[in-house]
Amino acid sequence: MLYKIYETQRSFMEPFADFALAASKFYSNPLSPLQKAPLAQRIAAAYDLIYRLGKDYEKPGFGIQTVPVDGVDVAIHERVEVNLPFCELRRFKRFSDDPKTLEKLKGQPVVLIVAPLSGHYATLLRETVRSMLGDHKVYITDWKNARMVPLSEGDFHLDDYVNNVQDFIRHLQKAYGNCHVVSVCQPTVPVLAAVSLMASRGETTPLSLTMMGGPIDARKSPTAVNNLASERSFEWFENNVIYRVPENFPGAGRRVYPGFLQHAGFVAMNPDRHAVNHYDYFKNLIQGDDSSTEAHRKFYDEYNAVLDMDAHYYLETIETVFQQFHLVNGTWDVRSPKGALERVRPQDIKQGALLTIEGELDDISGAGQTRAAHDLCTGLPSKEQRHIEVKGAGHYGIFSGRRWREFVYPQVRDFIREHQAAAESAAPVAAAPVSVILPAAIPPDAAPVAAKTVTAAPSAKPAAKTRKIAAPARKASTPKATATTTAKEPAAAAPTAKEPAAAAPTTRWVGAEAPAALVEAATVARKAPAKKTSRAAKAA
Repeated sequence: MLYKIYETQRSFMEPFADFALAASKFYSNPLSPLQKAPLAQRIAAAYDLIYRLGKDYEKPGFGIQTVPVDGVDVAIHERVEVNLPFCELRRFKRFSDDPKTLEKLKGQPVVLIVAPLSGHYATLLRETVRSMLGDHKVYITDWKNARMVPLSEGDFHLDDYVNNVQDFIRHLQKAYGNCHVVSVCQPTVPVLAAVSLMASRGETTPLSLTMMGGPIDARKSPTAVNNLASERSFEWFENNVIYRVPENFPGAGRRVYPGFLQHAGFVAMNPDRHAVNHYDYFKNLIQGDDSSTEAHRKFYDEYNAVLDMDAHYYLETIETVFQQFHLVNGTWDVRSPKGALERVRPQDIKQGALLTIEGELDDISGAGQTRAAHDLCTGLPSKEQRHIEVKGAGHYGIFSGRRWREFVYPQVRDFIREHQAAAESAAPVAAAPVSVILPAAIPPDAAPVAAKTVTAAPSAKPAAKTRKIAAPARKASTPKATATTTAKEPAAAAPTAKEPAAAAPTTRWVGAEAPAALVEAATVARKAPAKKTSRAAKAA
């Protein structure tokens, strides 16, 4: 019933908001006779403020058209790469006609930004995306408003969130070999669960995990958000904040936690600050301070645009993260798409690296809540675990604003770059192909010769494992081969369509020199002209 009342009130206020906007323009437009009236500026400012307080805020766009890369403006094309019922995987594809810039873009790391599903749209991370586009290939999860999802698509659970994140990681691994994952606020918990489950199954895990301001352990330094969730029972939330979507939306009848309630909760946390901000906006309108007023509009266009969350997902998050603390207690079981329950075990993550970031003045995720991830990921070496505390930063300051640009992002960029370089140095290196040996080069009764193959170590241990393999009797030809280097990191995933597949390891003669016939055949092959290949230049 509350949702219907809210929608009725919003529909009733909409024409008044439109009238206030028109009146504001009448009193502020230099060509209007009303602009010459006494107190015209104050009247226009008052009407503008009324309009912004009464209007309906829809989902904004990212609006990222270009980003600078080494002084060259790179065009951005935003597109949906994967479309699921409750989420889209959005890609920001970069284009450039500068050869040097294009070559640089191709070699940059791939980053999956997992945006929060906690009331705001993914566009809240617009500045995060803009910063990272200069040095990375960027994808982001764009969660849909539950009231726009028809009931025929089914319910959305916390387990579905975890499974979707795994699907997105696998999608990028298939396309690029691997990726880095950055999670901001709420998704730190399901992202850690998703990677833990992949590690437990023996799947390839991301090269690095960056977790920013999330409630990994909500028991530490509890904030007002944590206290509300822990002081109320599960039944209280189910009976007091869950409503059905009205009939005028595609998701009519779906049980949701309405976005307007979440927005009211956000405002209630700092009502004085929001009142001051709006009063300053009124004064700036009177003074003609266009830059300040435009900054206010941009912030509140984003802050006031909220979405509904499916009731199952919201209630399960309250219970799992803020009441039962299943992740830190080691009692969280996630249902896979096949229906099997799997225990979340962060200690199974043994590959990659972990970076946690917290704001000193964060009033949503308190100090130590995100850092607790290090206590859970005991399988990672200590040298691969790092933590940053941003002095003077609140919750939003760790992923947007001056502190993000000047302090946080450079460290995140260097962290990703470091582990991207480590992964590339551990990947197999392609060598020149060994030529085909003619049948007459080796007598039919030639004895097989032992071969030594150097392989990538299966675990992150300093010593690389080697093994001797008996080569089969040679007939018409020898398979193509390359020498693989030893590394501390696990073997890289299967090559993608963008890079040629590495061949088998090169055969090395052990205990004796190679037969003269083989040497002669190899010499002939080296003199033969190599087959030319071409590859169309593609944008990063």
